[in-house]
Amino acid sequence: MITKIIGTGSCAGSRRVTNQELEQLVETSDEWIHSRTGISTRYLAQEEGSCAMAAEAAKKACAQAGVSPKELDLILLATSTPENCFPSEACQVQGRIGADHAVAFDISAACSGFIFALHTVHSFLVSGTYRTALVIGVDELSKAVDWSDRRTCVLFGDGAGACVVRAEKEGRFCSTIGSDGSRGDILTCQARSGGNFLTGKRPELGFIAMDGQEVFKFAVKKVPACIEEMLEKEGEKKENIRFYLLHQANERIIETVAKRLGEPVEKFPMNIGQYGNTSAASIPILFDELNQEGKLKRGDKLVLAGFGAGLTWGSILLEW
Repeated sequence: MITKIIGTGSCAGSRRVTNQELEQLVETSDEWIHSRTGISTRYLAQEEGSCAMAAEAAKKACAQAGVSPKELDLILLATSTPENCFPSEACQVQGRIGADHAVAFDISAACSGFIFALHTVHSFLVSGTYRTALVIGVDELSKAVDWSDRRTCVLFGDGAGACVVRAEKEGRFCSTIGSDGSRGDILTCQARSGGNFLTGKRPELGFIAMDGQEVFKFAVKKVPACIEEMLEKEGEKKENIRFYLLHQANERIIETVAKRLGEPVEKFPMNIGQYGNTSAASIPILFDELNQEGKLKRGDKLVLAGFGAGLTWGSILLEW
């Protein structure tokens, strides 16, 4: 059996925030942000939160696929910023959309989360355990950002993307994922600190901390290597790939990856200028936009690739 994407959906935070607004918050400028990242705006959640965004993206994906939530066997949600430690975000989405028969759980692989989730779901489908699944990537990074830190606060946005997948007899799907925990310190976000009545400390949440130069060097080396390794293993030529859908972290990273792969940048669609870095949501949001705009044709060969904290990375070759 082959994992086939049959529907997509997405939802961004309700409040559009421009670079000019951030100029009033920290010492920065529209020119500085855009020239270094490609970002002009981002969308931040207000009252809705990550669970509501995920549920909205899920509903749209199910509707586009023509699949009732009651037909879902599995919901796998990737996030680093859930609203609760428990219940899981996937279970909350299950309740909101009425997916009564699905098994639901979360995974965390930071910005690689959607790739890891789709890779995991594929294993369930090809084994025959489940037939129809919902894969969601969602993050509300605005609540994990130090809004006085000009190095990081300009980079991120909030959003969710989802796809419905089904086990089919025909198609194409292969994937590879990896991690390197020895380098985890270059991109971190502390969860609750170890406080209790014995230590006399109140548990507190930390903020995103990043060594931007090291993340850049890691991404532009690992992502093209990961893609080329996968394509070589599958005997697939790069000229046959219609689009490369990369994690939308930085415009310069994507352009450098394209150059190192020897592929035209036109094959690397980008929406980071509008959304910023939405972490696990970035690839499925981009996927949904291409789908809604009619830019995907059945039979197109697509490469999805992500990288993030962990460090983690992964790529997927699939046929639309």
